[in-house]
Amino acid sequence: MRPALSLRDISFSAVVAGFVAVLVGYTSSAAIIFQAAAAAGASPIQIGGWLSMLGLGMGITSLGLSLYYRTPILTAWSTPGAALLVTSLPGTPLNEAIGVFIFASGLILLCGVTGLFARLMNHIPQAISAAMLAGILLRFGLDAFASLQINFSLSAGMCLVYLFTRRYLPRYGIVLTLLVGLIIAALQGNIHFTQQTLSFAKPEFIAPHFTLSTLLGIGIPFFVVTMASQNAPGIATLKAGGYDVPTSPLISWTALTALVLAPFGGFTVCIAAITAAICMGPDVHPDPKRRYMAAVAAGGFYLLAGVFGGTIGMLFSALPVTLIHTIAGLALLGTIAGSLQRALQDDKQRDAAVITFLITASGLTLLNVGAAFWGLIGGVLAYAIFSLPRRKTP
Repeated sequence: MRPALSLRDISFSAVVAGFVAVLVGYTSSAAIIFQAAAAAGASPIQIGGWLSMLGLGMGITSLGLSLYYRTPILTAWSTPGAALLVTSLPGTPLNEAIGVFIFASGLILLCGVTGLFARLMNHIPQAISAAMLAGILLRFGLDAFASLQINFSLSAGMCLVYLFTRRYLPRYGIVLTLLVGLIIAALQGNIHFTQQTLSFAKPEFIAPHFTLSTLLGIGIPFFVVTMASQNAPGIATLKAGGYDVPTSPLISWTALTALVLAPFGGFTVCIAAITAAICMGPDVHPDPKRRYMAAVAAGGFYLLAGVFGGTIGMLFSALPVTLIHTIAGLALLGTIAGSLQRALQDDKQRDAAVITFLITASGLTLLNVGAAFWGLIGGVLAYAIFSLPRRKTP
């Protein structure tokens, strides 16, 4: 039975966490989405429509799933998938690109409906899921402090405010840190808004065209990369955070949403990992059962971003990179610490968890599939080998 919805679950810190999650999502990969759409031959107006569809799709699914399950379920586009499209789509007609989106979303929906993906994820030990999440987030933690050498006053000021507020006002640590960061950046003159006004980008329907060469050459790799590098880490992030949510419905609903939006440029909607982790941290709320409101707030911001299409991405890009890296890393410190603790607390799974953590943190890419997937594979393989019975000594 799901817990009842209560207005007491809403908090200012949850709203800020939701905003930070959307901010990190757009500033970290919106440029890749622009490139992927341009590679498919989309016009600037069509690209704005694509971003509108993605924002609306992520907003609706984040709101609906989080409220239904009372769990911080955040959705996102597939950044690894978009990166693959940037290199694969040039020379492909726009109608065939839409066909690829529909084909890949259909395969993902099939995985969700049949439960194949859920059965696979159930065989992954929790320590390995937690180690993979820690490996994914490590770069963000490192970037927060590496930013000191880029803009010392901005990054150091934010770090000091974070430390003091974590000691005396832990509920509002990220809120006040972000506020101070914005003030320092403004005083430095590092916030650069463009003259572009907020406007709605009307989505354009594009009839799909299917060819065997594009479905096999682009559709299958896009499906594999999206499942391995986005959905698998997303589900593992939920499990690592202690949220036991049925996998198949999440995969099915997000895939169905992408399938409906694909003819309008909504090329994928997946389960988020990094941005979802921001909504699961202790800064959101001391009670894990009330942290779902951060994902609900993020869903609202996604809807706002969807209404204004690509313009909202321009607004996010006005902020300095140092501010984005610092606030993201600080917001994820609690999640990184918790993940490492869960990864290393079981002696029998510790070595496999460390292998998972190192492979994931390495950032390697094999066969166009990212490190998170190979971290899971390496950890599960190590765990299976370490679990083999020992030979009895005579």
